[in-house]
Amino acid sequence: MNQSTAIGIIGAGTMGQGIAQIASSHNHPVYLYDAYPDQLGKAKHALRKILQRQVEKDRMAQDEVNGIMKRIHFVDDLTNFNQCGLVIEAVVEDLEIKKDVLRRLEGIASRNCVLATNTSSLSIASLSSVLKKPKRFLGIHFFNPAPLMPLVEIVPGIATADDITQKTRSFINDWDKTTVLAKDTPGFIVNRVARPFYSEAIRQYEEGVADIPTIDWAMKEIGGFRMGPFKLMDFIGNDINYKVTETVFEEFFYDPRFKPSFTQKRMVEAGYLGKKTGRGFYEYGENADNPAPTKDEKLGQEIVDRIVAMLINEAADAVFMNIATIEDIDLAMTEGVNYPKGLLRCAGEIGLEKVLDRITALQMEYGEDRYRPNPLLKRMVRNDETFYK
Repeated sequence: MNQSTAIGIIGAGTMGQGIAQIASSHNHPVYLYDAYPDQLGKAKHALRKILQRQVEKDRMAQDEVNGIMKRIHFVDDLTNFNQCGLVIEAVVEDLEIKKDVLRRLEGIASRNCVLATNTSSLSIASLSSVLKKPKRFLGIHFFNPAPLMPLVEIVPGIATADDITQKTRSFINDWDKTTVLAKDTPGFIVNRVARPFYSEAIRQYEEGVADIPTIDWAMKEIGGFRMGPFKLMDFIGNDINYKVTETVFEEFFYDPRFKPSFTQKRMVEAGYLGKKTGRGFYEYGENADNPAPTKDEKLGQEIVDRIVAMLINEAADAVFMNIATIEDIDLAMTEGVNYPKGLLRCAGEIGLEKVLDRITALQMEYGEDRYRPNPLLKRMVRNDETFYK
């Protein structure tokens, strides 16, 4: 693969559009496919609008916008995909639909074409099972909005050839992206490690520790996070966030650490999906009337300490299970979800013993496996070790 390599993208939704924009911005001819012609029209209009906004803000020249749009071919059949050196599917997060797409794609793509999925939580091994040549298949997980978010998770499957992994990672790096290498496990790095950011916030709300605005205030103002967990869930979409949680929970054989909440389930059932529907954990719109937080510093610190301890415990488990390197885990959380600092570096600053004490106290109080301290964390405290020397 090189700068002249044609890129194929299946699925002209927000993510597919974003990936097409990135590839075209780096001078690749791009074929953006969708089974629904109406969606292709919407995608073309949306992309043009986004790029024109950059011109209005003097961030991009009109010639550059015209070049990007000219290199993107909006197609409703896969005929031209036999010219592509890399094809990324970005369709709905449904295992069987993705399998069907990949099965059809393999019969069209050239034998040297790298096939990839943008899945955020589905098994790469399972998706590859429908392919006759799974060695050339892997996960390339962009984060939304793809043109702005620097992180891309590269996820080889059991059958993926090493040279395909290395070649693809190098290729995506050339798109000015920051790549991390992750093992094919549920949620990969970010969507696995980040679960407690949402689940422990909801748990504290359910217990009556604090209301939603107060928890968000604490995580943003005291914890230093760019956005509170409830505001972020509304921004992502409660349906999407709940589906990822549900998938990770099921794929981890119903491990209590990833158990979804009834609170979010009811929000989804009621259609309170967040900003996109005008109502989620908060109300949106001109007449929105949301309560103010209780700015209690002591309470806020307790909220932050509990959520951060659980995040660190999950990051330690990712190291313990060889999901990724210490450096890649910290990089993934700062670049993929804008955490103020890497969780494992943060653990060293707080003190591993203090983190372990907080988690152990939670487990003793609740008696739930949800709060079990990771063995690596216990071992490191016992041996007076740290993640960074």
